[in-house]
Amino acid sequence: MAVIALTGCSGAPGVTTSALALLLSWPLEPGRRMILAECDPDGGAILHGLLQGTLGDRYGLRNLSVAARKGEFGEAFWRQLIDLSSEDGKGESPRDRLLLPGITDPAQAASLSSVWKGLAVMFRGIDADHGHDVLVDLGRRGAVGPSGVLAEQADAVLVVVRNTLRCLQAAQSRVAALEERVGHVGLLMINEGPYPAGEVQRVLQAPVVATLPYAPKDARVLSDGADQPRHFTKSALMRAARTTSTLLVQRVAARRARLGPPSGPVRGEVVSRAR
Repeated sequence: MAVIALTGCSGAPGVTTSALALLLSWPLEPGRRMILAECDPDGGAILHGLLQGTLGDRYGLRNLSVAARKGEFGEAFWRQLIDLSSEDGKGESPRDRLLLPGITDPAQAASLSSVWKGLAVMFRGIDADHGHDVLVDLGRRGAVGPSGVLAEQADAVLVVVRNTLRCLQAAQSRVAALEERVGHVGLLMINEGPYPAGEVQRVLQAPVVATLPYAPKDARVLSDGADQPRHFTKSALMRAARTTSTLLVQRVAARRARLGPPSGPVRGEVVSRAR
């Protein structure tokens, strides 16, 4: 049971693609769910990437701002989720891998101040009361500013970086600022460049928690809805995502054993918890 925030920096690190790979490969016991929330203030990518615009913009984060003003946040949250789980052997979906799509226009972020706080409370309730896991995609800049409350309330914050000089240079100030703000930052490394994990850790002064391969062809299935090749679930990308998921579960469990889960309400916001 965990709330894990992923964020990035300039240099096209692949935050959303990584988050989707984790969502689709996360180890789930019967009765548990994994929810991926696109909370990037610059706008979500999945509706018109993986889902190719097939659902329009009927679902998503923007609809929660009206619900928050009406005091209907908790109920509205569950209505905005899209089922991304695979069918079981009986041709039915277990509805255990769910997506909250992000906003479609960055201008909509200005109306979401109360939504960020409400989501922080909601995610902690989902985790504590129901044992579900939550991935929060904060994009390149969502871990700072008003949406930064989601990083502050997460069990773990991972900065997605590529081991190239350009990305490492861009990540230095972001990682340092996040470490000062939330205090438990790790790195999810996309293995595109020449620098080994030990060098990346030394430069960024944060641990490389896990590594995903640089696999553009497989990544386009998730980022752009490209045709899924045979045995996609057994590809190097998805195998590494499964390993990463296990490592993240272990990391959160170890942190909670040491410190306990986040406690106390998020300042200025009280919402209904998950059903």
